Amino acid sequence: MSIVQVQDTVVEVPGGQVFTRQWATGQPQKTPLVLLHDSLGSVELWRGFPAALAQATGRTVWAYDRLGFGRSSPRTKTPSLGFILEEAQIYFPAVAAKLELDQYILFGHSVGGAMALCIAAHQGERCRAVISEAAQTFVEARTLEGIRAAQQGFQDPAQFARLTRWHGEKARWVLEAWTGVWLSPAFRDWTLEPCLSRVRCPVLAIHGDADEYGSVAFPQHIVAGVSGPARLELVQGCGHVPHREQEPLVLGLVRDFLENLP
Repeated sequence: MSIVQVQDTVVEVPGGQVFTRQWATGQPQKTPLVLLHDSLGSVELWRGFPAALAQATGRTVWAYDRLGFGRSSPRTKTPSLGFILEEAQIYFPAVAAKLELDQYILFGHSVGGAMALCIAAHQGERCRAVISEAAQTFVEARTLEGIRAAQQGFQDPAQFARLTRWHGEKARWVLEAWTGVWLSPAFRDWTLEPCLSRVRCPVLAIHGDADEYGSVAFPQHIVAGVSGPARLELVQGCGHVPHREQEPLVLGLVRDFLENLP
């Protein structure tokens, strides 16, 4: 098993500084993977998955905290209703440029998966492939029910303290950014449809059959909507976080999917 070297970097983007982390195996260079976290996520919340992914694929893996999350600069305003598209058009390109990532493969979890597909739509051949995991593609009743249940749960100080562990003083903003946008009536008509048809690279859509934030309609929508080759993998007995709940299976799916890509 190869040794994974970890290196942290802070880069300037519009609106502040973004914290990034790299996991490198030192193997012959292939197109790197970039991880995009979920609505409450951060670099640290990926835990041991990025190192395992680097070992399984032989590729360098990057992750970053979006502005307002983890160790990146705080934000005060609630994200706009177009925050997914803004990540694809403004913030991710700035991060990629600072890290000198001319080409990349994206692995996005939950809303990070939606962002990954939007990035692929707007960045063309720079994005060589996308792995979406538990990604939303429209606003489903199950999604809203799951968010309301989580919102209620975070009223427990002990549960909110766990969020503070990852985001510090930014934890309240992180929670309100998630619930405020997704539960807004003005967001109810959001859909990933305008981006999907512009995605021409290979796509692997991973989804748990017991995902509490969205049904199998989401990955089906992705696979049917993109213009390039696409495959759906429905993970049995799995909820919203397959890479944590069934890590060996997810690593195997990603390794096999990327096997013939440079």
